[in-house]
Amino acid sequence: MAMKAVLCKQYGPPESLVVEELPSPKAGPGEVVVSVKAASVNFPDFLIIQNKYQFKPPLPFSPGSELAGVVKEVGAGVTGWRNGDRVIAFTTYGAFAEEVKTEAGRLLPLPESMDFVTGAAFLLTYGTSEHALQDRGELKSGETLLVLGAAGGVGLAAIEIGKALGARVIACASSDDKLAVCRQHGADATINYAAEDLRERVKALTEARGVDVVYDAVGGSYTEPAFRSLAWRGRLLVVGFAAGEIPRLPLNLPLLKGAAVVGVFWGDFARREPQRFAESVAQLGRWYREGKLRPHVSQTLPLAQAADAIKLLASRQAKGKIVLTT
Repeated sequence: MAMKAVLCKQYGPPESLVVEELPSPKAGPGEVVVSVKAASVNFPDFLIIQNKYQFKPPLPFSPGSELAGVVKEVGAGVTGWRNGDRVIAFTTYGAFAEEVKTEAGRLLPLPESMDFVTGAAFLLTYGTSEHALQDRGELKSGETLLVLGAAGGVGLAAIEIGKALGARVIACASSDDKLAVCRQHGADATINYAAEDLRERVKALTEARGVDVVYDAVGGSYTEPAFRSLAWRGRLLVVGFAAGEIPRLPLNLPLLKGAAVVGVFWGDFARREPQRFAESVAQLGRWYREGKLRPHVSQTLPLAQAADAIKLLASRQAKGKIVLTT
């Protein structure tokens, strides 16, 4: 049996990816093979094919860290899963293929009410944002949350989770059409930081008090003005660097504000703290069933167009998630 896969055979831009036919994987002990129905594109996919990500798989490999599909084969010693089960999986890499072999512990059941495209767009963005806001940022009801890059996948998830936690949410993005999507997902106020002064707008929107938590998946030139917009005892959540540049922050700023810079690494959290991770996933499931979380998939493309999908994401043109279908 054979299957098609998107392959990174040499590090480089998305254009260097190729689609090839490979033998179907076989499940070893503790492993499961999943027939992929949909896989979402995330910013780490752009980094991993350039050898710029924390995880460095051996060449050749398929990018793709998040998928939804159906269990095809169960390896020795695996309990709790059987052929035909609908699942979500987070794989770090390998998801941009018609079939994926992964450890059974990386699977979660796909909720009955969720289709494959939505399932592929759910776990990484909402898991990251829930861990960031509730666990690391300790966001409380009545506080004010500022979301940078709010129209992206994790940004929209942060808006919805911020609202679920009872916060006031200010969404920041680079265009008015992106901010319209943010308002559709619950943002109370918006800032176009391509056209407006971020700090002045935050002052106006908070009556000069500042915000309690900044969700920063962007980095670059936005981090320092956002940090300067924090209130006393504020928290800056370091989620990622979609702008490409890792910012440098003067350390007198946290001192003067009694403020914290807090790292958010969801992948390692899921691996190191399985009990808390399970609680986080359960909470996300409850919010989804209550209608508080509505994954925004702006585009679906066939698997063969993975390079185009990654380019769209890297150019920060995407609103919400882009999903590849097999």
